[in-house]
Amino acid sequence: MRLLGITIPDEKRIDIGLTVLFGIGRSRAAKMLEEAKVESSKKAKDISIDEENRIRSIIEGLTLEGDLKREVASNVKRLKDIKAYRGVRHLRGLPVRGQRTKTNSRTRRGNVRKTMGTGRRAVEKT
Repeated sequence: MRLLGITIPDEKRIDIGLTVLFGIGRSRAAKMLEEAKVESSKKAKDISIDEENRIRSIIEGLTLEGDLKREVASNVKRLKDIKAYRGVRHLRGLPVRGQRTKTNSRTRRGNVRKTMGTGRRAVEKT
């Protein structure tokens, strides 16, 4: 089964398989399948053509994949351009949503802080 040019894994349940599309998570996939009247416990390979078409028609009404990525990127660019606090945090590569940075946030910053030590130079051996 292919949606938006992306292959949905055949061996996974359809509610899990739909999450390979950018912009569809577990809860959105469950709502879509409920709306399309498709059993979420079915495997992707067992979906009938009629059910696939119902899922496809729901997906066409959503902003997903490339369009969604562009929209998110333009939102971040707008924040950077107007020099909003969140935009500045994006520019500096720091956490945007108010997390502490004294500890944690290693994934956002990279492990840039080195341990301080005593503050003295190491005594050279002679």
